[in-house]
Amino acid sequence: MRKNSRLPNLHNFGIHLRILLIVNLFAVLAALLLSHPLSQFFNVFTELSTAVQPILIISLLCLYGLYPWLNKLDYRASVPVIILLEIGITYLAFSLVSPYFSPELIPDIPRACLLTTIVTAIVLYYFNLQQRAYSPAIAEARLQALQARIRPHFLFNSINAVLSLIRSQPKRAETALEDMADLFRVLMADNRDLVPLAQEIALSRQYLALEKLRLEDRLNVNWQIEHMPPDAMIPPLILQPLLENAVYHGIEPLADGGEITIQIVCKHKEVLMSISNPFNPDKHHHTGNKMALKNIKERLLLHFDLEASLKTDIAGQYYTVHIRVPHQ
Repeated sequence: MRKNSRLPNLHNFGIHLRILLIVNLFAVLAALLLSHPLSQFFNVFTELSTAVQPILIISLLCLYGLYPWLNKLDYRASVPVIILLEIGITYLAFSLVSPYFSPELIPDIPRACLLTTIVTAIVLYYFNLQQRAYSPAIAEARLQALQARIRPHFLFNSINAVLSLIRSQPKRAETALEDMADLFRVLMADNRDLVPLAQEIALSRQYLALEKLRLEDRLNVNWQIEHMPPDAMIPPLILQPLLENAVYHGIEPLADGGEITIQIVCKHKEVLMSISNPFNPDKHHHTGNKMALKNIKERLLLHFDLEASLKTDIAGQYYTVHIRVPHQ
């Protein structure tokens, strides 16, 4: 669980790749400005890179190691700490290497530290803007899920199913009401932090149990989760909306129903999840599915950047959603 949610995840490969690209872009721009004539660009860029790349690599290694501590700080405290760290690395590096480079290309130490401060501030501002741009996806997901849960066909059918059980199977009716209460409790919470995979599985089981009350033998579920890591951290409300889509788009349109298969495994420090449901293009509900998938993609990008992905495919008579997240 991340405390400093505005600080980029400095243990994330995608974040490091973006930092490398941004800093090298500034190096390219600097080389273009310093190239007279322009044919000297590659020579100038090579000499600049020789000075910049070691500083960049050392900085990324230091930030990677310090991230657990930085993540505990308030965002306003972590930013100056990072800037001071970058200034210190730049000062030491330029003190050692500046005598070996052309003074026309390599600035003096004070100017080098100033440039480092500016570039570091721009990089942090970029990640802050990115986080703010994708943050609404979390609130949107909560709203969409809540609206889906209280749509008449789900709510009324669930209540009617519970009422039909009160006299004949009171214990089962009580369990169903508890499941409904738990669903609403989660959906109305502020779901911004990562949650254990086991918690999301429990919520998904409660949802499917309610759908099973009304669909009965038309809904079959095949859980293949024997090798899943229950403590893996994932964004909340990832699986449940996909299962809702599987029921609404895959099971309900078919007179005889079908089977939903949920498979979760851990390979190479990644959690691989897939949800598969029957697919009949002639009876498929087209509305709502893409909106949910788009929202989940945005939240995966917000939490894991390039280390997570969501893909869909249609193979034969089955529609499958594949999710990949890092095991953390």
